[in-house]
Amino acid sequence: MNASPFLLPQPIGQLLSRLPAYPGSMLFVTGLNLALARMLAPDVTHMLVGKKLRLRVTDAQWAFDFEWINGRFSASQNKGAADLTISASAYDFVLLARRQEDPDTLFFSRRLSMEGDTELGLLVKNTLDAIELPVLNLEQFKPAQLLARLKARRAAR
Repeated sequence: MNASPFLLPQPIGQLLSRLPAYPGSMLFVTGLNLALARMLAPDVTHMLVGKKLRLRVTDAQWAFDFEWINGRFSASQNKGAADLTISASAYDFVLLARRQEDPDTLFFSRRLSMEGDTELGLLVKNTLDAIELPVLNLEQFKPAQLLARLKARRAAR
């Protein structure tokens, strides 16, 4: 475990906090639906119906609100308290997505928090632990990689 996690600089977090949350929530649930929705068991999706969920990126001062509706995750504009809020820094969420850190370690080191419905939080955690998701590879998003792919596409025309 990394003793001193990377945090976004405060001015960047303040800038991001000024962006409207709903478009970000729409992008987030699109990725969530592509990566996860089809893998959820019916008993899990049944428990998600009617629950307001929030993912809060603490250092970016940004929150994504969503819920399970009609067989998929849907962005919501939840102004009140969510049934479950999961909070961590952007860096810690990336570590989780890349399977470089487990949620229990982050939770017990107070870098990941869950507020609200504890049963729902355990359901979400255990469901994600049980699903074999591909590891998030960030190499493809490096500028040199992006430029090389754009150059190859342009050459193919």
